[in-house]
Order: sequence, then C-alpha cells, then structure tokens
Amino acid sequence: MAYDPNNIFAKILRGEADAHVVLDEEHCLGFMDLMPQSPGHTLIIPREPAESIFDLSTEALGQLITTTQRVARAVKAAFKPPGMMIVQLNGADAGQTVFHIHFHVIPRYEGEGLTLHARSVAAPAQLREHAARIKAELESAP
Repeated sequence: MAYDPNNIFAKILRGEADAHVVLDEEHCLGFMDLMPQSPGHTLIIPREPAESIFDLSTEALGQLITTTQRVARAVKAAFKPPGMMIVQLNGADAGQTVFHIHFHVIPRYEGEGLTLHARSVAAPAQLREHAARIKAELESAP
C-alpha cells in the first residue's frame, strides 16, 4: 500500500485536523490518543511521511525513537503508572489502523486488560488536562 497523504496523522501534521499536542518539534509530533487505553496514552509520529517502520528513513527512525523515549519519561512522571507499554504496529494484520508510522506510549495500571485499541473517544477536556500534565513534565525535564 502506498502512503496516503490524506490519513488523519498527515492532516494533523498539516494543521488540517485538531490534536491535543504535547510535543511539537522539527522532526516529530506527540499528541494524546483520542481513544486512550488508559490515562496518559500518547502517540508520537515523525514528520517524514512513512506508512510503517519499513518505509521510514534510518535518520527519522532514530529521531522518532529518541523522542518516544522522552515522551514516555514525561508520561511516566506525569501519571506515575506501575508499568508502561510502548507499541508500534506495522500493517493492518498487526493491528495498525492509521497508516502513518507511530508509537503508542500507554501507561499500564493493575487490573487493566492488555488491549491495543479502545472503543470510545475520550472527552476533550480530559485529553487537554492529560496533555498539559505531560507538557509540564517535558518542559521541566533536562
């Protein structure tokens, strides 16, 4: 499948769709998942158009994983989960639903099921508050 420049993440990158952004940098963008698995569920995407890890340049992949680690540290500090799941899916058969490479940073708490996709959209006010908590941690981190 060829990269679709009209996927929702490409639209977010172009400012054509809204997102609760936690990190906006030259190479990557981090924002809240609209259908979070748990409080603090954040997505990190590269600005380079690529459908999967196999299509992304080595340089952009390095920037993406470094940014994912920074955001994951901020999510951990903001939400203090006992566990953290970091997931990246490639292809529909692996569960990928938006075909622009991205990492999920998902805080995990005792008693939660280990599913990959939620079924309901979170309230915008809740996403704004979660984004603010993560941004504050990113701004205070060295």
